[in-house]
Amino acid sequence: MYKHILKRCIDFCVAFVVLSILLLPLMIITLWLHFANKGAGVFFFQERPGKGGKIFKIVKFKTMTDERDSNGRLLPDAQRLTKVGKFVRSTSIDELPQLWNVLVGDMALIGPRPLLVEYLEIYSPEQARRHEVRPGISGWAQCHGRNAISWTEKFKLDVWYVDHCTLLTDLKVILITFQKVWGRKDISNGVSATMPKFNGKN
Repeated sequence: MYKHILKRCIDFCVAFVVLSILLLPLMIITLWLHFANKGAGVFFFQERPGKGGKIFKIVKFKTMTDERDSNGRLLPDAQRLTKVGKFVRSTSIDELPQLWNVLVGDMALIGPRPLLVEYLEIYSPEQARRHEVRPGISGWAQCHGRNAISWTEKFKLDVWYVDHCTLLTDLKVILITFQKVWGRKDISNGVSATMPKFNGKN
């Protein structure tokens, strides 16, 4: 009942209320990033697979510039991440625009994080089970390591959530997420500004 009906109703109502309350702060952050990103834009759009593998466009605040080296290649993430972007990312503010994805039904508040479309071809049947539910802004894996754990561990946690999707589980995720965001924990894996790409093995 909760997993298939109530969860979506709750997600819609919460996303609508939070977006209404945060409208002014989000507008201020948008203006702030406009200048910090040096013309690279404020929002980041990318195709991601949702429930059942259906493709949608995720939206986040853009935290990096588009600066390139002498050969025209993008500089490493860590070099393009601005001071403003680092703050926005470390506080998870960059995830807030995804409330729009929740509002329109592409995502849920809680669920496995939506990953790259290219990973669809290299998931094992067990790993692919993460697409049995809507992807979330935060999830069980984010509460147990976020970018600081391996892909293998992350996928095990995602599948565990699929099998234990209840109101109580979601409330636990929300509580732990707030604690981690407040403490700014598990943002980086110690190697790069973002999680290394999944290659089917790591």
